[in-house]
Amino acid sequence: MRVRLIEMRPAATTPAHQTGGLAELVCSNTFKSTELTNAHGLLKAELRLLGSMLLACADEARVPGGSALAVDRVVFSAAVAGRVEAHPRIEVVRAEAGTLPEPGIVATGPLTSAPLAAALASVAGADALAFYDAIAPIVSGDSLDPASMFKASRYGKGDGADYWNAPLTREAYATFIDALTAADQYAAHDFDRDAAAYFEGCLPVEEMARRGRETLRFGPMKPVGLRDSDGREPFAVVQLRQEDRAAQMWNLVGFQTRLRHGEQARVFRTIPGLERAEFLRYGSIHRNSYVNAPRVLGSGLVLRSRPGTFVAGQLTGVEGYTESLGTGLLCGINLARVLRGARALVPPPETMLGALLHYLTNADPGNFQPMNANFGLLPPLADAPREKALKKAQLAERALAAMRVFAEAVAA
Repeated sequence: MRVRLIEMRPAATTPAHQTGGLAELVCSNTFKSTELTNAHGLLKAELRLLGSMLLACADEARVPGGSALAVDRVVFSAAVAGRVEAHPRIEVVRAEAGTLPEPGIVATGPLTSAPLAAALASVAGADALAFYDAIAPIVSGDSLDPASMFKASRYGKGDGADYWNAPLTREAYATFIDALTAADQYAAHDFDRDAAAYFEGCLPVEEMARRGRETLRFGPMKPVGLRDSDGREPFAVVQLRQEDRAAQMWNLVGFQTRLRHGEQARVFRTIPGLERAEFLRYGSIHRNSYVNAPRVLGSGLVLRSRPGTFVAGQLTGVEGYTESLGTGLLCGINLARVLRGARALVPPPETMLGALLHYLTNADPGNFQPMNANFGLLPPLADAPREKALKKAQLAERALAAMRVFAEAVAA
């Protein structure tokens, strides 16, 4: 295939980028863990089976980082540029794109330029494109303590027991508010420092708590309409909403936050029932253009309304470098297949990449939020061991076996 790669930098830039280099990393310089019992390590192992060029470039640029794949940003960008610009079938065009390619792939990252965002909105619908993440943490279901919580829906709606509810006494609530307001926040990038001000409806919980000690009791922690097993209304309550059919992932409703990850774990584990909570995704609020994937994307990450246009990277609603390059790799594979007259392929849901795609295309459109790789996305084992490390090892073994079969199908 002959490919035209349109990159607007340096002709036009973003508030986050400092160079015109391809694949400039603007946040962390790490692709996270390489260990198979870590979701990001498993995803990288899967992508290596598919021949990921970007991971090969990361290997060339690797710097000491323990078990994490950390890179020298400049060396990584140069490695990517060297391979792309030297390829005889790739033409690099330095200009700002204002229309969607068909056939082609849109992979603009979290700061999509205004002309391309408008073009995407005209196809997907303006209400299907978001410009700020307001993400609440997700915890593992098997790390919760049911004895300290109760199942109920507010006013008995739904089937009456759709949520886990963590009740807090007056004293426990005061302790939580003290810890929350004293916790350390991330220093925001200049380009998203005022995100919370722009999006009043999704203020960080710590900001709400600073507006008054009772604010959260009249917001996401309001107990009204909830009764415990003894028929009593708690002083305050934290609700957890089920994120997947297997009930492996639970979302802390309304708990979007700017707290550092370690602080989120420390503060939110003071909530009854969450003392040993395993965090599958931490909360955040930042600028991030992304589509409502379950509403607008079909199998293989193709736009439902434009079957020749694929969407990749953070624009799909994945979080993280490895997740982004994984979706890009799959879109490249499938675009080539479609142009040759073959059908698009999707990895099995037992793989981490397949599980991510399944989430993107099957999540509830009304509550869709970006997602990173985590073991809670994978279908549960038929006979899972109780020991978590062993369970993750078995999930990884199953995933890699399934990915090897998928890689053979891709190569056929």
